[in-house]
Amino acid sequence: MTSQASFSDEPTRVAALVGAFLTGQSGAILGDDHGPHVTLRAGADARDDCAIYDLDTPVTLVAGSDYVRGPKFTLYEHGLLTNVDIGYYLVAANVSDIAAMGAAPIGVLTVVRYPHDLDDTGFLNIMAGIHQACTDFGTLTVGGDIGNAERIVLSASAFGVCRTGTALTRRGARPGDHLCVTGPCGLLGAAVAYFPKRSANGWTLPDILESDLLTGWRRPRARVAEGRLLSTGGYATACQDTSDGLRATIEQLAAASGVGFDVAEDDIAVHPAVSAVAKLVGTDDVTLAMSASADFHLAFTVPPDRLDACRDAFDRNGLTFDVIGRATPPDAGVTLVTRDGTRHDLPGVAWRHQATDVSTLVTDGTGTGAAPGTATPAR
Repeated sequence: MTSQASFSDEPTRVAALVGAFLTGQSGAILGDDHGPHVTLRAGADARDDCAIYDLDTPVTLVAGSDYVRGPKFTLYEHGLLTNVDIGYYLVAANVSDIAAMGAAPIGVLTVVRYPHDLDDTGFLNIMAGIHQACTDFGTLTVGGDIGNAERIVLSASAFGVCRTGTALTRRGARPGDHLCVTGPCGLLGAAVAYFPKRSANGWTLPDILESDLLTGWRRPRARVAEGRLLSTGGYATACQDTSDGLRATIEQLAAASGVGFDVAEDDIAVHPAVSAVAKLVGTDDVTLAMSASADFHLAFTVPPDRLDACRDAFDRNGLTFDVIGRATPPDAGVTLVTRDGTRHDLPGVAWRHQATDVSTLVTDGTGTGAAPGTATPAR
């Protein structure tokens, strides 16, 4: 027998939320072994309008905010993501920005707006996803806002701390620095290219590859540990997460730092699921791997004399990264060096607001992205 959906008022939902996920926050010590530390003097369990932190010194506070579409996720609309998943994604998207600054997350404020037909279970599932992500990333949901709207609307702000002078930015890369990335990119973009067109085009992939494509959306990983190592060890000269896709990230790092980049095609790792989707949509795997995709990896630059020490630090902590290129003088531009040694503009669809996304690689089963070997020659 199916249980009947329950609907309660906002104060009742808040009370349930505090009881289920937010109890015992006030007085918590936040940060990590590298310091600095902060004390959460009043958390969400205090039911005040704001959280209160007592800050250790010297300390830099890092803050970022991201709006996340609610049910307008393409894969949510296709029944492939749940309310738990989109709650989790909301936190990951915000904490990823904190990780890219090399900071330890100390709290997340969330805005959860929902329609009248979202029952108590649906609401608590969103909050459960938020809570689980905060737990996984070593932080807390310290407050925010909930209430009605015409549909589910999710937004959040994340806060982090680091020692003064150690925060990472996009602006420090210098010619000669190695360009690195913490893992293969393109999985989330490949999922968007594949699943909405799967039935219409008769596409099939092995279950394990479909699972890999969905895991990036269901349980995205903010690279907090990697960011902290880069910051506390003083290894990175510039850093950014890859939430706009690898191509867009490299271009943004170049513009912010005033450098160019030579990116080596042979050094770009491609996940097997991305390769499989690339064949289906009619493009090549490097093009899809570099296209718009919210993978939340970190792209960063390391001076040549710090590369071995950085790699050793990652190895000791069970972490990895790939070197995919070098920073060059700005007049050299941002180019892909292909396997035959020729230079081309970076392939792929760089995400832009209201203009392009990875779906433009997919038409009726034929991709429009050019292979790197036939890409527009670099100027």
